[in-house]
Amino acid sequence: MTGDVPVTIPSGPAREAARHELSKPIYHQNDPSLFHRVLNWLWQKIDDLFSAASGVTPGGTVGLVVVIALVIGLLIALRLHLGKLRTAALPSAGLFADAPRTAAEHRAAAEHFARLGQWTPAVQERLRAIVRSLEERTVLDPRPGRTADEAAAEAGRLLPAHAAPLRDAARTFDDVTYGGRTATQQAYTALRDLDTELERSKPRFADAVPAPGGGGA
Repeated sequence: MTGDVPVTIPSGPAREAARHELSKPIYHQNDPSLFHRVLNWLWQKIDDLFSAASGVTPGGTVGLVVVIALVIGLLIALRLHLGKLRTAALPSAGLFADAPRTAAEHRAAAEHFARLGQWTPAVQERLRAIVRSLEERTVLDPRPGRTADEAAAEAGRLLPAHAAPLRDAARTFDDVTYGGRTATQQAYTALRDLDTELERSKPRFADAVPAPGGGGA
């Protein structure tokens, strides 16, 4: 009796032969691209996380959606609330935002901050002292809501020799109060010297140029 002798191939060469055969392009024509494989992997991970979260959330998937909606609503409400706080914290456009104080009181506050090395509030208080002093001397009329620029322009018409330093002082005040800049010791010293010089200066009312539109100082 004759017959074919079965051919057996060891498992190692068999795996290599199968791997070689399957590596041929004909078997991979319809495979997804690398981008799609990565995208599918990401979606699978997101689905796994969502499933895990819904499994521990009361109400399952519906409960998880409700929780997510509540969290989003809370974040929006918090954002709106913080936005209102920041708006409320913005400084007033006027030069004086608190109760009226004398020039001497503003100077004392300025020197106090200067001794502490806190130049920004020192600069602010020194300019307020300058403007308040001009009001006390009737160079300027007391006016609520007056800005630093307005005070500098009005005082500059009556004290023309100091018009430029007054404009610089107002610009410094605006920069540190509204522009977010930090004042320096040099800036404070310039305002302190200007304050001293203005105390010795006499306004020239007769030579003052009226403000545009006929408004006086």
